[in-house]
Amino acid sequence: MPSTRDIRRRIKSVKNTAQITKAMQMVAASKMRKAQQAALAGRPYASLMNEVLGEVGVDATDFSHPLMEVREVKKRAVIIVSTDKGLCGGLNGNLLREAAKFDTNTTVYITAGRKASQFIARTKRQLSAEFTYKDAPLFSEARAISKFAQELFTKGEVDQVDILYTNFISTLNQKPQVRQLLPIGEIKGVTAGVHGAEESEAIKASGVEFLFEPSAHTVLGAMLPHSLNFQVYQILLEAKASEHSARMVAMKSATDNAKQLVKDLTLEYNKIRQATITKELLEITSAAMAMS
Repeated sequence: MPSTRDIRRRIKSVKNTAQITKAMQMVAASKMRKAQQAALAGRPYASLMNEVLGEVGVDATDFSHPLMEVREVKKRAVIIVSTDKGLCGGLNGNLLREAAKFDTNTTVYITAGRKASQFIARTKRQLSAEFTYKDAPLFSEARAISKFAQELFTKGEVDQVDILYTNFISTLNQKPQVRQLLPIGEIKGVTAGVHGAEESEAIKASGVEFLFEPSAHTVLGAMLPHSLNFQVYQILLEAKASEHSARMVAMKSATDNAKQLVKDLTLEYNKIRQATITKELLEITSAAMAMS
């Protein structure tokens, strides 16, 4: 049975840990609000870009582009968007389990985030490039990742490019998701679903004609790379919102568990202390009875 001194020390240690996790929870909550606002703010722009691409795609029916070339998939590139730090629950674990499902012989990896790079090094997979991005992702960081992936595809080094990230659904719900970036097939939305196809059908049904200068083909050719760049940027925002949400929830859970552990240890301490007092009283009573 542990002594009261040991229990007091453990209670003090758990309380100190609870103070740390509480502070981390507050920091994560502050960052979470900013990250969520950034991710949600990008969605209207993504929807508008999707609408414009759908309008252009209706007029440019015979359009072809190197980024749209469909080939037999012999080599695949996967962009993994992870976090730099841990303490965010099962976020990275769930993400990297999905990454482990790809065939190591036919897959090269592009990482964004230290945890993904560590996973690739630990599992001895083929790393093609490693990128970093800030707590508030910049469009230039996303453009660098997208440009590297586009160069791999257009040079024929890979036949398909997928991106694996954690999609932000809500504060309590983040889900790993794989999305195909290249080749570009049907023009799809950059947030989720098949909104692009739905909008294109709506545009066709409306019968509205649009004029493009210099031409629909030129406009679409210029917009496709930018669309990919913004897809990656929006994904970085979604991943960062998921990270801070998961960390806030994990730290809150750790703080609650620490408080409950303090209660349990305090109860155990009081029981041992009461038992010690009772034992001492019995010894005093027994000695008094023996002397009388």
